[in-house]
Amino acid sequence: MRSIWNGAISFGLVSIPIKLVNATESHSISFRQIHLGDGGRIRYRKVCELDGEEVSSAEIGKGYEEADGSVIPITDEDLAQLPLATAKTIEIMSFVPADEIDPLQMDAAYYLAANGATAAKPYTLLREALKRSRKVAIAKYALRGRERLGMLRVVDDVIAMHGLLWPDEIRAPEGVAPEVTVSVRDAELDLADALMATLGEVEMASLHDDYREAVEAMIAAKAGGGFEPVESEREPAGGQVIDLMAALEKSVRAAKASRGEVEGDAGAGAGAGAGAGAGAGGEVTPLRRKARGAGAGAGAAAPKAVGGKKSTAASAKKTAASASAATKKKATTGKSAATKSTSGAGAAAKKTGAGAKKAATPRKRSSA
Repeated sequence: MRSIWNGAISFGLVSIPIKLVNATESHSISFRQIHLGDGGRIRYRKVCELDGEEVSSAEIGKGYEEADGSVIPITDEDLAQLPLATAKTIEIMSFVPADEIDPLQMDAAYYLAANGATAAKPYTLLREALKRSRKVAIAKYALRGRERLGMLRVVDDVIAMHGLLWPDEIRAPEGVAPEVTVSVRDAELDLADALMATLGEVEMASLHDDYREAVEAMIAAKAGGGFEPVESEREPAGGQVIDLMAALEKSVRAAKASRGEVEGDAGAGAGAGAGAGAGAGGEVTPLRRKARGAGAGAGAAAPKAVGGKKSTAASAKKTAASASAATKKKATTGKSAATKSTSGAGAAAKKTGAGAKKAATPRKRSSA
């Protein structure tokens, strides 16, 4: 790989000659601007404003424009003579745990290659010290005319450097979060957890750019004269979610289906069951409206009446036996506290018989 910068790492009194190599590359497809009428390419020409002449890249330099419009020429030699310790040196300032670096600060990534045989020993020393400490090095360096902040860490057997934005370059997220007050129920969080568990993890190496592949296929088809545009079927984005719970449940089912799991698998059902009052491994089913404050066992009880009507399951189970049970319950409400505390069926039957015998005795005396 071609190096883009040569210098050294300053590690205390240790100097490690290195070469800077790009660690990333762009695979995005670039397009040319053309004249729609005849397909001719549109180019941007660099023209001097004073004489109107087109100039080449070799004739173009840098300049700083002041407030009055005058320009001060700045050469590469001027920049190279600046009294900066980081002009040709990656100066390590401290070592910190990796989790102290905000991912928002991450910028371009580079590999640091040892430059020459003499650099192998100190390079390896720094690499192994970073490994054993489980920390990253914070450094300053100058590249492309400006001083930058960097983070050094170990990738396999190579020291990599991530360019970091300066702390004052990170904008505060003011006015970004929703301004309205929103409450999230535990049942919704349980379903969100179930969806996260169902989606699981992904091998980062398996991810690829579907859009780029589609563009390449389209270009190849157009070049061969066999391109036929197909209208993609997409649901309109940005619609309002009417029923968040239903959308979460549907997402869990779709994720399980895409992973080839059956509906009753434990992964997503456990989270959804927690929201509905079921145990781990329960099946994800549409939630029905329930009375507030229902306990964990409420999921096994019959559905409550909604809008003055019994649910279909309750009306189907209602029989003559249930009506008889309701009548008996009303008859026993006036009994004493001792009768209420009796829970056995035999005791209830004995008291019923005793009551019948007392009712029969006065009739015998009156007949005598």
